[in-house]
Amino acid sequence: MSDLDNIDRQLISLLRADARTSVSQLAKTIDVSRATVQNRINRLEKRGVITGYTALVSPGTNEQVSLIRALMNIELKGTSTKNIKQALMAEPSVCAIHTTNGRWDMIAELQTRSLEEFDQVLGRIRNINEVSASETSILLSSHRISSQEL
Repeated sequence: MSDLDNIDRQLISLLRADARTSVSQLAKTIDVSRATVQNRINRLEKRGVITGYTALVSPGTNEQVSLIRALMNIELKGTSTKNIKQALMAEPSVCAIHTTNGRWDMIAELQTRSLEEFDQVLGRIRNINEVSASETSILLSSHRISSQEL
């Protein structure tokens, strides 16, 4: 993941926000040619950086979507979080990144379609130079608390 440049990171970020954004709109936003965007997307897909596109489904929907979800606690080497944030933002399976206090410096929310993909994501994140330790918990079930219940 460290070989991703700024254009790749911008593309991944924009596609994560809305995977249905047209190639023309992506090119306009990043200020590069349409051909550059299409070639970059093709390369990212071929390398396995972009593993697919998905529809986000409301948690209350009756559709059963089988996803592996987890929280990964991350301890960093040193005090700089810039490189690790960039690397995590480029990882398609990372849904959110949180900085924290205490033992762990960051928490990454992960989401994959299979345990095999989950294992690959953990390996990629653990191989980031700035990661000195991690601990991951798979989420077995989730319950949202509305403000009315507080």
